[in-house]
Parts: sequence; structure tokens; C-alpha cells
Amino acid sequence: MVGSTLACALGGDEALQDKKVLVLEAGPQVKLDKLPELYSNRVSTVSSGSQKLLESVGAWKHIENMRAKPFRRMQVWDACGDGYLTFEASNDPLQHAVNMGYIVENNVLVTALEMELEKLRSNVDVLYKTKLKKFKIPPPTTSDVDSPWAEIVLEDGQKFSTRLLVGADGFNSQVRRNSDINCISHDYKQSGVVATLCFSEPTDNIVAWQRFLPTGPIAILPLSDSQSSLVWSTTTSHAKNLVSLPEEKFVEAVNDALTEDIARNSLSEMASRLMHNVLSTVQPDYLGLQIPPTIESIEENSRASFPLALNHSSYYVKPRMALIGDAAHRIHPLAGQGVNLGFGDVECLRDELRQAAIDGQDLGSLEHLLRYETARQKQVTVMMGATHGLNTLFSTSFLPFVMVRNLGFQMTNALTPVKKQIVEYAMK
Repeated sequence: MVGSTLACALGGDEALQDKKVLVLEAGPQVKLDKLPELYSNRVSTVSSGSQKLLESVGAWKHIENMRAKPFRRMQVWDACGDGYLTFEASNDPLQHAVNMGYIVENNVLVTALEMELEKLRSNVDVLYKTKLKKFKIPPPTTSDVDSPWAEIVLEDGQKFSTRLLVGADGFNSQVRRNSDINCISHDYKQSGVVATLCFSEPTDNIVAWQRFLPTGPIAILPLSDSQSSLVWSTTTSHAKNLVSLPEEKFVEAVNDALTEDIARNSLSEMASRLMHNVLSTVQPDYLGLQIPPTIESIEENSRASFPLALNHSSYYVKPRMALIGDAAHRIHPLAGQGVNLGFGDVECLRDELRQAAIDGQDLGSLEHLLRYETARQKQVTVMMGATHGLNTLFSTSFLPFVMVRNLGFQMTNALTPVKKQIVEYAMK
């Protein structure tokens, strides 16, 4: 998705119209001649900022014509205490409702981008079912003035030369590995369980729900008025068990995870109630905790699981090479920001390449590639640290941690300016 978005962004940019883009796609072309009746179990949370990028490259209109579910509110709460947070894009009753983001199936995103790529044939070529065999980029000691182009060889023997090779080939990136770029990794020893959930009765379904359990967060993300997508991060052994459960038992486990109190402590609850009473006096419109809709069933064959890990490349660029998306960074899914970080890479790299073209510079020059790296690493490391820290903080029922995070939740929830800044950052 991220690589196709970059191809659309570069292929449609006026400053780069004299340049050619070649996309190497390992899989076959995805064409949804007819939208499947059933929702896919793999979805992405698309922020408002990412939606604007997709709109700018022409893909968003196709997504709207297929399906995308907006959400306007988010509730995050702790299973071990009374702490919770609610977020809205706008809490001003005089303003129109503002969407915080959209839940979009990955196959819808891919199809929309491929529809736009078809329109850019004069600037963008796409080779499907194609794999990179090897490539060669100049050493870091080579000056930009006499730097040779990157040489690429495909498995079918085709050869190409390019000013810039962009690795958008996922967390196990061949481009990163063969460029000798060190990657910091952390195995969460968790798996993400996904499924398509069906409610007992239709609702507006404009809220994204996330509850922190000691084994990992569980989230339900709106797909329609009667269905949501499940992303449940839990221990690897528990994930295997969840995937193998009979449907009725799985539904029961999901409902219990969303509603049952876990490892409650009277001291922690007393402190939380006291804080709640104080904050309710200071902030009279302090919203109470809401309960998510009851799950009645799941779509057949929609359950799956995947391992969770953190990856971060020491470098995002080398002479004539840049990494974007999961090839450069991979974070815990609890914030739903993985794909948005990738889209942020696309926007930043496009802007740097556009400026290089306007200035008459070589697109593979380290000068502007390093500006891309610096800008993106600043953004990514903040989000990576936040998600990793939250996952660590909430992956325990140890009383001192429970008290700290619940009191922190309640204080933050009462501070509207702070919440507004958090929402604005997440919507970028």
C-alpha cells in the first residue's frame, strides 16, 4: 500500500513529469470487480492526514465509492481499574461532527491505488508477480557528483538502472537487509488476533474502542452499523487458543474481555473514585465510561493471527536508496498508527524529491535523502516510544502500575487542551 501510494504521488507530481517510476510487485494485480459482501479481516486505521494524502493522489474517491467507515470518537480504558480516556475530533456542539479517521479494508486501499496507477501509465510502469534478485548501490564514500546509478536485477533476468531505489517491501525488507542496514528488533511475544464481529443489534457505530488487558489491548474498530473489526493483542499461546475456539466460545471470550473486571484492588478503586469526584467538580461535563456494543457472532472464516514485533532501521537512506513504511519501521498496533507512519514517509519523501527536481538536483543525492531521514525519524521514534511504553505499562496488573496509569488516565481525560493536542497529533 505504501509503495503504491508513493508511486501515485510521484507519478502524478508536475515537478516530476519527466521522470519514470517502476513499481515491482511480488503479488498479482488486485482487482475488485465487485466488492465482496463480507468484510476483510485485515483493515487499516486511516488518519485524517493520511486521508488527505490519499485524496491528493486520487485514490480516496475510489475508496469512498467502495467502502470506508468513519469514526468520530475513541474510548480507551483499563480492565484493571476505573481509568479511561475519551477522544473526539471536536467537542464543540456548534461545530459540525468531525471524523477522527476511517477504518478501511486493506484490499480496498490496494484496489483504489491500483486504479490510480492505471491512469499514470505514461509515467508509472508496474510489474506484477516480479521479485528482486539483487541490486547494487554506490558506497557511502561516493560523492553525489560522480555517484553511479543503482543497478537492479530481477529474478527473470531483467536489468534496470535507477537514480533512486525505494524499499517499500515490508518488515522483512530485502532492500534493507542487502543494504547492510542494521535493524533494531524487539519480539513482544504477542500475536494479534483479527476477526470480523457482528453486533446483536445495529448502532451508529462511530466509536473506536480499545481496552487494555494485562495480556495486551483488545480493540474493536467500526466497519458498518452492525459490524466491527477485532484486533486483539495477546500472548502467543492465548492467541492460538482463541483462533481454535468454537465460534460461541470465541464470542463469549471477546465479550468478557470487553466487560469483565480483572485483578481489581480496593485501594486502587478508592483512589480512582476520589480522583473522579474531584475532577467531576472541576470539569462538570466530565463524560462517564461507556460500554461497547455486545458481540453476537463472527463472520465465518474471519479469524486469523499474526506475530507482533518492533523493528526500527538505524538508517532510512543510503546513496541512491531510501526505505519507507514497514521496511524502515514497525510498531505495536495498539495505536493503529503503523500505516499512517508509512503514509507520512510517502508525503515527506515526495516533498523532498519534488524540491530536488525543482532545484535541478539528482534525485538519488544524499543531501535531500538525509533531510527525509531526519524528519521521519523524529516523528517515528516518538510514536514508537509511546506505543512501546504504553504496551509495557499496561501489560501488568501490579498495583503501583495500575494506580499510576488509572490516575494518569483520569487526569488526562479531564484536561481538554491536553486531549485536543493528542487528537491533533494522531490525526496528522
